[in-house]
Amino acid sequence: MTTVFHVIGGVEYPGTSDRTAPVYNPALGVETKRVVLADAADINHAVNTAVRAQAEWQAQSLARRQQVIFRFRELLNEKKSELAEIITAEHGKVLSDALGEITRGQEVVEFACGAPHLLKGDFSENASTSVDVYSTKQPVGVVAIISPFNFPAMVPMWFFPIAIAAGNSVILKPSEKDPSAANWLANLWKEAGLPDGVFNVLHGDKVAVDGLLNHPEVAAISFVGSTPIAQYIYETAAQNGKRVQALGGAKNHMLVLPDADVNLVADSAVNAGFGSAGERCMAISVVLAVEPVADELIEKIRERLSGIVVGDGRRSCDMGPLVTREHRDKVASYIDVAQADGATVVVDGREVNPDGDERGFWLGPTLLDRVPISSRAYTEEIFGPILSVVRVKTFQEGLDLINSGQFGNGTALFTNDGGAARRFQSEVKVGMIGINVPIPVPVAYFSFGGWKKSLFGDSRAHGEEGFRFFTQTKVVTSRWLDPSHGGLNLGFPQN
Repeated sequence: MTTVFHVIGGVEYPGTSDRTAPVYNPALGVETKRVVLADAADINHAVNTAVRAQAEWQAQSLARRQQVIFRFRELLNEKKSELAEIITAEHGKVLSDALGEITRGQEVVEFACGAPHLLKGDFSENASTSVDVYSTKQPVGVVAIISPFNFPAMVPMWFFPIAIAAGNSVILKPSEKDPSAANWLANLWKEAGLPDGVFNVLHGDKVAVDGLLNHPEVAAISFVGSTPIAQYIYETAAQNGKRVQALGGAKNHMLVLPDADVNLVADSAVNAGFGSAGERCMAISVVLAVEPVADELIEKIRERLSGIVVGDGRRSCDMGPLVTREHRDKVASYIDVAQADGATVVVDGREVNPDGDERGFWLGPTLLDRVPISSRAYTEEIFGPILSVVRVKTFQEGLDLINSGQFGNGTALFTNDGGAARRFQSEVKVGMIGINVPIPVPVAYFSFGGWKKSLFGDSRAHGEEGFRFFTQTKVVTSRWLDPSHGGLNLGFPQN
């Protein structure tokens, strides 16, 4: 049985803890590895290593940092098929989806290659007589990234390319469910020439999370995960005086108007609802169908679901398993909840016949109709391959339902009415909006993040906001006196 160790200071580090956790291949339903879980000594070792490395890395020129990031980008592009296989083996998503995840993460690496421009300060000459004022941007120090299981490569890459480009050192705490991608990335950074200790991987559970949140040498925390944990991360980190960006959960709605192209909507609903087995914070989980479009739309979605092949992601399949048996059972339980509350089960994913080992954590695409908005199947984040249809009478009713929810991560509107689209994007209380685009994940030079209980903290991921989060500004006021200066003046300069 392979053991996944920490990577600290550029080398594998077994740690001092005797605690481990299982790592499964979800398509086989069997344990394939063990991952070590950090204790207090391991946390201190990681942080102390990062502190020492950060001071030296900050002193490196911007040109040198940029060269390392460029090299990392080239190596990632050459070898990303290796990383995709690791992701598929531990998460379960199909290889094409894993490659897509890496490509979206690579966009942030490419954005970070432009760090010298984004790290420029401002300068005002002669702000007062012979007085210049200018600002510089410097790193915050050691930053910790706590990432979820659903995107073991992309989500960390939302943060660490920018943090490293800005001169920080990084401690990545990946999900213990699929930890090996983080180690692969650490080895790639070493090959790219990043000094040892600038990028570290600390494996663990809540002990590791709390250790990073409370460690005085950790300056900033980046987190993506469920809303209850995001709120806990935010409150704990803030109480300890740390910068924190904590991205939480979602319940993303797609509002469909009667004038929309129903075939496009059906394709988009299936792609956005069932890609990566619905384990996406940007997945569409609710279709708000403005009557009379619902019946036709449901039939077209049903037709498409009949052709989806669920199975081992290494084969020619459309959708893989869920990440663990416990998660699979939790997601499946919402089908019973919805049915008990009066919903109609149009397609039941529990009846799937997968192209894979019978022990795998399988749940096929599930389509529910007439889901009551009082049902937990509607109000709670399910994070699995269940698509709920809620029938509404008007555009306004659908908009009000979206705005009344506790989440505000992503949403989409499908219509051919430009006026409706403009009104929707103006009035909807959601951070990321798609107009005839089902998964509105921003490109790397914009920033990612939602509203309401989908984001805690005032900083979103990547883009210019990412550089602001990972830097702190100094403002320098300077005066270089010429030889003719003389005399005293105890007041502020007046001109």
